[in-house]
Amino acid sequence: MSVLPSDVESIERATLAAVAPERVEALPGWLLPMDHGTVGRAHAAVPINHDPASVAGWAAVVERYRAAGYRPVFRLPEVAAWSDVRDELSAAGWLRVQPTQVQVATLAGLVGAETSACTLDERPDGAWMAMFLGEGLDPVDGASRSAALARAQDSRYASLRVDGETRACGMACFAHGWLSVHGMRTAAAHRGQGLATRVLAAMAQEALSRGIQRVFLQVDASNAPALSLYQRLGFAPAWTYAYWRPSQP
Repeated sequence: MSVLPSDVESIERATLAAVAPERVEALPGWLLPMDHGTVGRAHAAVPINHDPASVAGWAAVVERYRAAGYRPVFRLPEVAAWSDVRDELSAAGWLRVQPTQVQVATLAGLVGAETSACTLDERPDGAWMAMFLGEGLDPVDGASRSAALARAQDSRYASLRVDGETRACGMACFAHGWLSVHGMRTAAAHRGQGLATRVLAAMAQEALSRGIQRVFLQVDASNAPALSLYQRLGFAPAWTYAYWRPSQP
């Protein structure tokens, strides 16, 4: 599935509908989510197109964040057109971290799996939150992620339950013409059983009922099992991004 230049903006806006920050400002060509929490996408400036000549300079972004009382962070595409900007940030002492793939697919490839054990709820229950946050999660990070979820727009919380036990979960957001997938988790004792595929199928059915035909997700570029699963389900990389953080506060 190919991605058009106009898809970049719709994907980035859909991302912030799901991973919702405290506030969002804008500069020409940029979305500026601002959040004091730990969720990277909720507090990193992101361009809405991949032509750096059409967006405000990165120094203007930094100035806006600092004026608003937030630490500036960028989430930049790893495409050739942005190499000069990345070089400038590197020379200024900024650090590149956490390469992440944006992957896209059509929903037709996700339907067909058994979904009878899956529910899509308007609010996450305790079991969903426990699985999403995970064992041993830092409480500050957990609170930040929970707050971002509470601000999410038009989302559903998928749970796959067997014998009263939640074995897999994920969040689906329906915004800007996309199904976006977030927070996919499978209980360790039940991995490799196709449960994530069933959760995605339930999300896909709901999206199709809303007239949505396309899906995207964002996955850590080093997460080999997840990359393999999504490839089998028909996802293809659209682009990779990485975070750029100042080396000093």
